[in-house]
Amino acid sequence: MLTRRRSLNALFLAACTFGGAPALAQQGHAGDNAITQAEDAFGFSVGRETLGIYNAQNARGFSPTSAGNVRIQGLYFDPISGFANPGGLPSTLVDSVSIKVGLSAQGYPFAAPSGIVDQALRLPGAENGASTVTNFDNYGSIGTEVDGSLVVSKQLAFAYGIIGSHVEFQDGTNNWNHTESLLARWRPSSTIEIVPFWSLYNDYDDEAGIFYVPAGSFLPKMAKIRHYEGPSWSDFRFTDTVAGVIGSASLGTNWLLRLGGFRTVNYARTGFANLLINEQRDGTGERIEFADPPSKSRSISGEVRLTHSIADGPRLHVIHLSVRERNARREFGGSAFVDFGPGRVGETVDVPEPSFDFDELSHDHLVQTTYGVAYDGRWKNVGEISFGLSRAQFRKTTTIPEIPVAVSRSSPWLYNGTAAANVTKNVTVYAGYARGLEESGLAPPNAANRNAPLPVIITQQKDAGVRFLVGRGIKAVAGVFDLTRPYFGYDASNLYKQVGTVESRGLEFSLAGKISPTIDVVAGGVILDPKVTRDAAVQGVIGSKPVGLAPVQLSLNGNWKTPVRGVELDATVINRAKTPATTDNLVYIPVKWRIDLGGHYHFKLANRDATLRLQVFNVTNGIGYGLAGSGVYMRNPGRFLQGYLAVDL
Repeated sequence: MLTRRRSLNALFLAACTFGGAPALAQQGHAGDNAITQAEDAFGFSVGRETLGIYNAQNARGFSPTSAGNVRIQGLYFDPISGFANPGGLPSTLVDSVSIKVGLSAQGYPFAAPSGIVDQALRLPGAENGASTVTNFDNYGSIGTEVDGSLVVSKQLAFAYGIIGSHVEFQDGTNNWNHTESLLARWRPSSTIEIVPFWSLYNDYDDEAGIFYVPAGSFLPKMAKIRHYEGPSWSDFRFTDTVAGVIGSASLGTNWLLRLGGFRTVNYARTGFANLLINEQRDGTGERIEFADPPSKSRSISGEVRLTHSIADGPRLHVIHLSVRERNARREFGGSAFVDFGPGRVGETVDVPEPSFDFDELSHDHLVQTTYGVAYDGRWKNVGEISFGLSRAQFRKTTTIPEIPVAVSRSSPWLYNGTAAANVTKNVTVYAGYARGLEESGLAPPNAANRNAPLPVIITQQKDAGVRFLVGRGIKAVAGVFDLTRPYFGYDASNLYKQVGTVESRGLEFSLAGKISPTIDVVAGGVILDPKVTRDAAVQGVIGSKPVGLAPVQLSLNGNWKTPVRGVELDATVINRAKTPATTDNLVYIPVKWRIDLGGHYHFKLANRDATLRLQVFNVTNGIGYGLAGSGVYMRNPGRFLQGYLAVDL
């Protein structure tokens, strides 16, 4: 029994050294394939490949990133610099990203209602190695990534990464960017590991695309693919910097201390928003532009977690004590406005850059400390149960020129509980509840309070479901959920604010695995029945359906290892039901189908593993509308070819 107990504890402590995400040694990119590597269809990315019904900006109809539910190796992280990378980290630092909801989040201490974005770091292994990835598309984009590891000793190794890219977008805008990153893995003893890392993303000459705002209840005309209508001088210029350290130390038998501290900074030197407002059905309207003064947003965040495990025969009890902290400062407002007069879709604005007279910036400062205790119990072949209780103390100070300083304080109790039972060897049922404190993102570009941070909110979620094994290789999950949170929209004065409450009831499912030795499938979907309850004091028309939430979204991905040596073919089919586009629900974005076809060719290049990846996106060339807010539209890509060549050195 003693040997078994030590074995159980060793396995658990090894697994929780880096939280929910495994501590992965750095591998090459030639083997990247999201379809064959994904465990479910809820959201997964590896290298330059991604799939799933959810992502870092959308899970169950809401944004886990905006909500503050991002983790690095399972530890709390506030990615205020997530403009360039939604999860906050560049690809040179990240091995994979998974979206955790429902049963896939079982065992995560302090579960979050809007799902969890879990990022696994690319850690250096025991040997030196490197990879190069050269990407391209038919628009003219091209870029090169080099990353690798350098082993100094058994105790110390480094991982490095460099990316340089020129990106051409579907709306005719383009940019130049480069990323540098460095990570160290230091193990001074068998019980201690320290991982510091740093990255810098630089963005240059990034034109501000056009947003289309119709004058009535209809969808706008938009410029042709690859036609940019804005002035040539309206370029973004910004940097994103992330620095952090993760550490773990075994404090004795069955005790583990983990900590993570992170600092993120977004420095926007220039920023613009081009709009064609009051657009008529014939494509005419009024051209306006907002210019933003230099601003800097920064956040210091992290977590200290002490974990103790107790083996009890076939049962394992795990207790977590945690302190999470963030200190975030954001600058917004001060924008200048210029009216270019009448315009028409397809016509380019060709005027010299005016001299902008910016107003004073507004400031938002949020300090939050969360103390928590969590329990996770696992009984072999029987089931699992977990719960967490936290007390959050936050203080938010908003300073807007000529308006009295606004200070809000709160100390809500937050809690969650989940249970899973093994009905049979192949069938597991689960249920859970979570109450969380979350961020709401920023006001959209055409709001009277554009770019302003929205209030911190309380959200609640209930879910339940079943996971079962189908044959030897297929894992299926089906679940229901009920998620309630405040709803934001435009009031009669065009302020973007809380206008009601939205309750999203839904069904989600996933099917993933091998249906034969040569065919992998990842399929999933979510069916939503969201309902908005309007606040009585709000002026204006508020529809019963929330903006941007499609009631049905389906995804099917398949990968076939063909009889031809090294050749794999894949296909993706995505369906999105018609979606409310305005707060009053008078305009909907039509049903959208998208078909992507592609393949991998694995071969040797100078005796090195290499992969040529080609994909044709949106094969049918269906026109898509993107939403930047209620009644604010932008163009989605048409058909285009994208590829990369990866070589493991």
